[in-house]
Amino acid sequence: MEEFRKKAAELLLEGKPLTGKDGIFTPLIKQVLEASLEGELDTHLAKEKSQKKNRRNGRTRKNLKSSLGAFEITTPRDRDGSFTPRTIEKRQTQLPGDLEEKILGLYGLGMSYSDIQAHLQEMYGISVSDGTLNNITDRVIPALREWQSRILDSVYPIVWMDAMHFKIREDGRIRSKAVYSVLGVNLEGQKEVIGLYLGDNESASFWLQVLTDLQQRGVKDILIASIDNLKGFAEAIENIFPKTEVQLCVIHQIRNSIKYIPWNSQREFLKELKLVYKASSLEIALHQLDLLEKKWGKKYPVIFKSWRTNWDRLTQYFKYPEPIRKLIYTTNTVEGYHRMVRKVTKSKGAFTSDMAMLKLVYLATLNFQKRWRNSIYAWPTLLNSLTVYFEDRMFNDTV
Repeated sequence: MEEFRKKAAELLLEGKPLTGKDGIFTPLIKQVLEASLEGELDTHLAKEKSQKKNRRNGRTRKNLKSSLGAFEITTPRDRDGSFTPRTIEKRQTQLPGDLEEKILGLYGLGMSYSDIQAHLQEMYGISVSDGTLNNITDRVIPALREWQSRILDSVYPIVWMDAMHFKIREDGRIRSKAVYSVLGVNLEGQKEVIGLYLGDNESASFWLQVLTDLQQRGVKDILIASIDNLKGFAEAIENIFPKTEVQLCVIHQIRNSIKYIPWNSQREFLKELKLVYKASSLEIALHQLDLLEKKWGKKYPVIFKSWRTNWDRLTQYFKYPEPIRKLIYTTNTVEGYHRMVRKVTKSKGAFTSDMAMLKLVYLATLNFQKRWRNSIYAWPTLLNSLTVYFEDRMFNDTV
């Protein structure tokens, strides 16, 4: 093993690949597999030591195909043929897995280069440089670019849009940059991240570019868009998709309101405000807002000015049945996605580049979307309700 390590280090310095026909790991994998098979047979014979007739009976040669390239291994045999190896099964000729994919998988789970290096050292006894790992993770860039520009569905019933922020090292400084994320539900009820875009700061003008790109990638209509109350954001949506109903996030509105209330009055205010946004109808909600303003309006007029100004876009959800209301009245769905991303990126501190950050967010997103294979709960019922309200647009490719 020590001899192999030295040889591997020399090959790495020469720029040899980790995998492939002439890959550094190919002889190591061969050595590991053969040692594992020998160990399995030892264990098998030890269990059958009372059967003195069974013993080793030479070795056979087997060709294995893998992403590491084709190579030959020797497989030990026993005399009575009862040995059934698990490392490489008797008729198996294809080695599963790809070391590079494993590295990408570890990276996509949020492991740092140093963590991956420690893992490879422990598992395979080899040191891999940051540059080598970076070359491997860079191989996702073409797939990332293709994914970012893929053709989208023509109609999305519900879309949530929000931005998350990351620290990037740039020109010797650490800057905060925004990743604009667009999470949609398609007509089959599947959640899908339909766009990730990098910008310097969150702004309505950049959101306009994002929406234009969605349109160019095939989106013709968005029925309902749930967003925060960034100035000019709703107008940007309506500029590109004029028929879209914009629902402002009620939770963001509540957070903005509570900033003006002293802490010792917040519980009382929130309890009464809940009667507004949890009302059973728009009429009752407006009545409760009137009552709330009578009690609190003189002290905190700025709060009620904001609610009145944004009222139409804050209350779109009241026209729909309760299951749809829960989906659209906040941006919690996309914020849940952001929380999952942050669990993966939290150990990174500041990323070394924009692309280093995008690679990780992309790989993490692919992992999350595997969990979203099941459609949104009770989607057929929701789809039926949406069709009632948007009958002429739900399945119309010419919107």
